[in-house]
Amino acid sequence: MIKNRADYKEYLSQELSRRVKNRIFCSPQDKFIKSLRRVEYHYNSKGLWHKIMFLFAYFHYRRWSMKSGISISKNCFEKGLSLPHFGSIVVSAACKAGKNCRIQNNVNIGASMGSKKAPKIGDNVYIGPGAVLFGDIEIADNCWIGANAVVNKSFLEPYSVIAGVPGKVVRKETRNWTEVMK
Repeated sequence: MIKNRADYKEYLSQELSRRVKNRIFCSPQDKFIKSLRRVEYHYNSKGLWHKIMFLFAYFHYRRWSMKSGISISKNCFEKGLSLPHFGSIVVSAACKAGKNCRIQNNVNIGASMGSKKAPKIGDNVYIGPGAVLFGDIEIADNCWIGANAVVNKSFLEPYSVIAGVPGKVVRKETRNWTEVMK
């Protein structure tokens, strides 16, 4: 969680350094991440200045949320969030995810049947295009969730590759997505 300006700069440098070479012409998902992290910074900081700036930052965040089709609430993801594509990404406000999560397009992470409990996702998790995660579940560190998988139960074994409807472990992997994508 971003608590001060140093955290804010660290989050942005880790999330955008790989992708943003030119700050003027960056992609919609990068602009969304910048606005999301700015909202978190002002929301979590104390003082009247931050309360006022939060309103401006939130307006900017909502605009980029609409333009990119991404709906991720504040304080859901630790640093290292990666969104390689924009369009139709919905994450519940109750979801908590660890560091270095990569989310492809058309992903839905949320509660089930009006419940307030949403998935808890570990560090270094890759979520493939079209995947759906819902309910009071936990995903272990270093897992891979395949394209169009529907995950409605917990997977506590690290390095699992989860695929299918309903999701099940199809194999074990020895590396996480951050090592493969270098």
